[in-house]
Amino acid sequence: MKIVYLGIDLLKPVLDALLGEGCEVLKLFTCPVDNVTEFNAAVVHTARERGIPYTLDRITAADLDELAEQGCELLVCAGYYNRVPVPAAFPMVNFHPTPLPAGRGSWPMPRLILEGAEFGGVTAHKMAADFDTGDILLQERFALDRREDHGTYMEKVYERIPAMVRELVNNLSQVLDGARPQGAGEYWPVPTREDWTVTPDMEAARADLILRAFYGYECVYRDGKHETELIGGRVVTGGPLNQPFPVRGGYIAAERERPLT
Repeated sequence: MKIVYLGIDLLKPVLDALLGEGCEVLKLFTCPVDNVTEFNAAVVHTARERGIPYTLDRITAADLDELAEQGCELLVCAGYYNRVPVPAAFPMVNFHPTPLPAGRGSWPMPRLILEGAEFGGVTAHKMAADFDTGDILLQERFALDRREDHGTYMEKVYERIPAMVRELVNNLSQVLDGARPQGAGEYWPVPTREDWTVTPDMEAARADLILRAFYGYECVYRDGKHETELIGGRVVTGGPLNQPFPVRGGYIAAERERPLT
């Protein structure tokens, strides 16, 4: 099957699964990233290794027309920042890392953890003019653990992607025929800096929850006028005194730290 792929490294298992099913990627569209917490190096490496044309330019209607002329049969989007023109001359499917219609928006995973959601999931849906609103094609749900973090959440997403991709590309017409409307849902706003900020007077349990929700991404430790960026932070309860990032009942140990102010 000839396809076009849109995405960054966050959902690269979708690309890997498509290639594993023998799909021919006519072109790969990715996005500029900071290469600190968001990356595109892996998808770019795959494109270079396999001789797939790729670009960081945002996709346009003219691109879709050109791809249609090349015989494109399917567009697959998985973690792409830019709005995509729809409809096109071929089906367009987006993979979203929540059980839609819950969690529409560009970064819903932290909120699921912050709110103690019982379930997470991954959804493949038709692309529509409004983000994350298209008819559901395939969906897998999974239970969230008491100590879930952003990394373990995404591992559960990744585990379910290969079977979903296999079903999509090998039974595309049946999957499209079985599309079902999402029904009522709501967009979750992108988390703000305050959402991932921890302070010394914060209870250890609350600090731990924030660090888990944004694990692998930057969190801010604010002590008066001084701020430090922490990545891969964990709360250690109790422990010795005079640690650099104390909270009420413990302190934070981080894989990486960087002074901000």
